[in-house]
Amino acid sequence: MSGKKLFVALAALALGLGLAQQVTLVGAGSTFVYPLMAKWGDEYNKLTKGQVRVNYQSIGSGGGIRQFLEQTVHYGASDAPLADAQMKEVRDRFKTGALNIPVTLGAVVVTYNLPGVRESLNFTGELVADIFLGKVKTWNDPRIQELNPNVKLPPLPITVVHRSDGSGTTFIFTDYLSKVSLEWASKVGRGTSLQWPTGIGAKGNEGVAGAVKQSPGAIGYVELTYAVQNNLPYGAIRNRASGKFILPTLESIREASNVPLPGDARVSITDTKSPNGYPISGFVYVLLYEKLEVNKAVKSEAEARALVEFLKWVLEDGQNFAEPLKYVRLGAIPVERAHALLSRVTYQGKPIGKEILGR
Repeated sequence: MSGKKLFVALAALALGLGLAQQVTLVGAGSTFVYPLMAKWGDEYNKLTKGQVRVNYQSIGSGGGIRQFLEQTVHYGASDAPLADAQMKEVRDRFKTGALNIPVTLGAVVVTYNLPGVRESLNFTGELVADIFLGKVKTWNDPRIQELNPNVKLPPLPITVVHRSDGSGTTFIFTDYLSKVSLEWASKVGRGTSLQWPTGIGAKGNEGVAGAVKQSPGAIGYVELTYAVQNNLPYGAIRNRASGKFILPTLESIREASNVPLPGDARVSITDTKSPNGYPISGFVYVLLYEKLEVNKAVKSEAEARALVEFLKWVLEDGQNFAEPLKYVRLGAIPVERAHALLSRVTYQGKPIGKEILGR
């Protein structure tokens, strides 16, 4: 829908319902997607001439899931889809389904601060796991040097930096490590919050990037945009299928997403079987209730319709803003899944998802 048509539709809706023109949609969660979510909010505010404002709080995926379940936001955003137990909790408590709607793709990168080294270092998944387990303690360790024979690695101690808050970035990163390291899987596992074997914690992708930048010898994991914005180098990860060391690029992230996508869109794409795919990639999901009226944060039909209209725009014209910020626009199959999920949204029995999407 064009900007003019969207504005006219929203204006007609507000007038028809006899409600105030301006709607503020509140979302919270993933710091991974914050640069793109902030851009979407700014552009949509301009597109609707201030009629619909989007207030997105970058608090981490764990916080986004919590606020979604506590119904203090119109939508949550998470790089980890809701777990089976959380899906059941929504069904049991609120007598409706929870939707995990993919909105973009991104990469978690291994970033570091190594004085005199600006190259993209090569890492295997097993090596990354052992570094974050605290087993590899110095940068000139033979295992790192063997993978990077042409780089003069200093004898600096390694300082591991990890997330201190509930994090979808952590989920993607540890989901990958659990697939490539049996020791990691058994001792630490995957999740949004973990008991870390070593290192220092920092809040948000912003905090991890800042701590790495300020600490010579540090290594951390962040969403690609944060490494680029902070001028931090990041590594190439060996692809298990091809043995090639793959840098995170728009194309290699897109390649990683070439997997069967289930109807509910909840899927892991780490440790991809695609030979040219970047191994630590993942979807970002917007979390919604199927019956929007059960969400205490959604106080009117106007808010419900504005929310669905905004997400429809995100899945369509909004995708044009992804790649300049180093996120990957959704392919045809994820967009189809996302549209199908969004079309299931209702408000007080009205099929507003189907009406707005025209399906």
